Amino acid sequence: MSQTKKGTYAALAAFFIWGILPLYWKWLGRYSLTEIICHRTLWAALVLWLILSWQGQCRATLQRLREPRIVLIHFVSGLLLSGNWLLYVWATLNGRIIEGALGYYLNPFFNMLFGHLLFHERHNRWQKIAMLIAMGGVFCQLQDLQQFPWVALALALSFCLYGVVRKKSPLPSLPGLAIETALLLPIAVTFLVVTSVFAGNVTRLLPSPALMTTGLATATPLLLFGFAARNISLTTLGILQFLGPTIQFLIGWKIYHEPISPTKTLSFALIWFAILLYVYASNRKTVEEQK
Repeated sequence: MSQTKKGTYAALAAFFIWGILPLYWKWLGRYSLTEIICHRTLWAALVLWLILSWQGQCRATLQRLREPRIVLIHFVSGLLLSGNWLLYVWATLNGRIIEGALGYYLNPFFNMLFGHLLFHERHNRWQKIAMLIAMGGVFCQLQDLQQFPWVALALALSFCLYGVVRKKSPLPSLPGLAIETALLLPIAVTFLVVTSVFAGNVTRLLPSPALMTTGLATATPLLLFGFAARNISLTTLGILQFLGPTIQFLIGWKIYHEPISPTKTLSFALIWFAILLYVYASNRKTVEEQK
């Protein structure tokens, strides 16, 4: 099998896992939101550092923790990522899976907008039109203030800002994420210890098999995505990334029966049209650059 095919399959697997994660978070719904996020940080850190050790990169990554600039960048990016995790799991547990999917549909358009504003990246006319249509899909929900998609906007914005901050770091994806989880680890462990002591239930600190799996649920799709990004074109990766929120949308609609109002239907119709236009524009831009 060629590396391109392997990369494509890895991308499909990554986005499929991200798509079905609402089912997993619902399964963990018997635990508190903060408990889930703290354990996700704890076990993801363990998995990532074990992988770094297996690859022989552990010592080199630890040495980067001596650099104040690296520590500052990854502490800020870690806070943004954990905030994104917190909001996404909260949305899933509170019947807002569809709105969470909307946030991940919007993320590429936020990336384009911030790329233009902060890094002076150039976009062709059709890409700009796609961005405007996507924004129109969001703001059409202003007609119903009770359903204004603040969760979707916060998810898209936090993940976009995470990407902006990560661009300032010279570290690859795996060491960078390992450092982020390591820097957040003291906060997560302290929170778990303090809340367990105050609740008078120290047995909560014993490893739970269910919560331990959050490490694999976090690290597996990220590693698959990292492999895919190195072996297939960014255009192909951009097209495939919409698989995740599409699965999330279908899960929220068909399995958990979240309501789809006419306003929300119009909003998603505009977003999906913008996606098709965005894919067309990206392919056209790639062809023009190759001439």
